[in-house]
Amino acid sequence: MHFVDEVKIHVKAGDGGRGCLSFRREKFIPKGGPDGGDGGDGGDVVFEVDSNLSTLMDFRYKVHYKAERGGHGMGKNRHGKSGETLVIRVPPGTLVYDADTDELLADLTTPGERRLLLRGGMGGRGNARFATSTNRAPRHTQPGIPGEERTLRLELKLLADVGLVGLPNAGKSTLIAAVSAARPKIADYPFTTLVPNLGVVRYGGFKTFVMADIPGLIEGAAEGHGLGTRFLRHVERTDLILHLLDLLTPEGQTPEEHFALINRELSRYSPELAHKPQLVVLTKADVTEVKNLVPRYLEYFRARDYQVFAISAVTGEGVADLVRAVGRELEARRSAPEDDPDAGSLDSNSAPG
Repeated sequence: MHFVDEVKIHVKAGDGGRGCLSFRREKFIPKGGPDGGDGGDGGDVVFEVDSNLSTLMDFRYKVHYKAERGGHGMGKNRHGKSGETLVIRVPPGTLVYDADTDELLADLTTPGERRLLLRGGMGGRGNARFATSTNRAPRHTQPGIPGEERTLRLELKLLADVGLVGLPNAGKSTLIAAVSAARPKIADYPFTTLVPNLGVVRYGGFKTFVMADIPGLIEGAAEGHGLGTRFLRHVERTDLILHLLDLLTPEGQTPEEHFALINRELSRYSPELAHKPQLVVLTKADVTEVKNLVPRYLEYFRARDYQVFAISAVTGEGVADLVRAVGRELEARRSAPEDDPDAGSLDSNSAPG
C-alpha cells in the first residue's frame, strides 16, 4: 500500500433549493392565494475520523466532493427536501487547511470525531411567505443561497508515541521490525525506508506504545533536501524521540557530528522538536568495531545528561532494556500535570541511564 500524507481536494456544500411561485387554483375556491413552498437547505460537509484508514490515498483518485443540494419548493405549500450531509472520512492525525489562506480549520485525531467544516446554503422562500394584507398575490420568491465552497489541503501526521530518527541506515527499520509486527523494507543502502512505518510495541505484560520509523534524514532536510520536510512533520506529534546513531562513520566524519546534524535539522524544522525528550540509541552493537567504541560513547552521552543505550536489533542485545525504558518514560510523561509538561519526565534531553 502506498503512503500518501498530503493532498488537495475541492469541496462544496449543497446549494439551497429555490422557493416556488405558485397560486392555489381549485374549482369553487376563488382567489385561493399564494401557496408556493420554500426550498430545502443544502447538505453540509462533515469530516469524520475513521480509525480503519491510515493514509490519504483515496483522495488521490477523487478530488472533487459536493454535498446534495436542497430540493426546490413546490405548490400547495410543499417545501423542498433538505440535502443529505456529505461525510468525508479521514485517518486519525489529519490536519485540514484552507488551501488559499493556509488557515488551520481542523485537527482531527480521535476516532469517531466529527467536524462540520462547510455549511449548506439556506433554501429560498416561496411566494406564500410574502403574502400580506396589502399584497395578497405576491409574485416574489427567493433563490436558494449557494453552499460554502473551498479548496482544502489535507495533511496527515502520524499519531505515534515514539519517533525514530537518525541518518539513513542507522538501523531504524531493523529496530522497529525487531520490537513490533511492522515489516519495513531493510537493505544496506540509503533511503531504504521511503514511507513512515508504524509498529505497536508491547512491554510490561499488556502495555503497549506506538513507534514510528521515520525515513532517514540528511543535512538540509528542514529545507526539503533528501526526503526532507515531507516526513519531519510526523515526528511533531510524538512524545519521545529515539535518536539512533551508527558509530561506524565514513572517513573524515564522527558520530558526534552525525548526532549534531540530526538535532540541528530537527531544530531548524521546529523549535519544539529540539525540546522533545530524546533517548540515544547506539545501534549495531554486535559488530566488533562498534563494540569497541560503545564504552566511549556511553560515557560521552551520559556526561551530557542523555539516557543512552547500546543495542543490536539483530541479536536482541539491549533491546528489552530499551523498550522498558521507553515505556517508563512515556508513563512518566502521561502522568505529569498538563500545565507542567516536563513534570515526571527525566529532562528535556532525558536523564543518564
